[in-house]
Amino acid sequence: MKMLHQVLIACVIGGIMGILGHVKKRGRLEKPRMTKRFIYLGFLEDWFIGMTASILLVLSADPDSGIQLVILSIISGYGGEAVLRSFDFVRELNSGGEPAESKRQTKTPPE
Repeated sequence: MKMLHQVLIACVIGGIMGILGHVKKRGRLEKPRMTKRFIYLGFLEDWFIGMTASILLVLSADPDSGIQLVILSIISGYGGEAVLRSFDFVRELNSGGEPAESKRQTKTPPE
């Protein structure tokens, strides 16, 4: 049950920090809306990204105390997109492939 409590706390804190990051980035809370070809999720997108990043970081770090849990959740929820990109980077390194950034840098420019 301890892990379940950690995940639930990470969900709540990460989601709140994701919404705060959305407000900081956009300057206001944008509501979800639909256009003809696209569904814009607004603050729900940042809420979900913050929550997901917080869960992934808490599960991978396995914090020992409540303070570590809260700090990890705040940091990962606020910078959710960067945390998810870093997980993708680590996954590429573990699979034996080169990260996407280094592939782009080694290409020769077209003449």
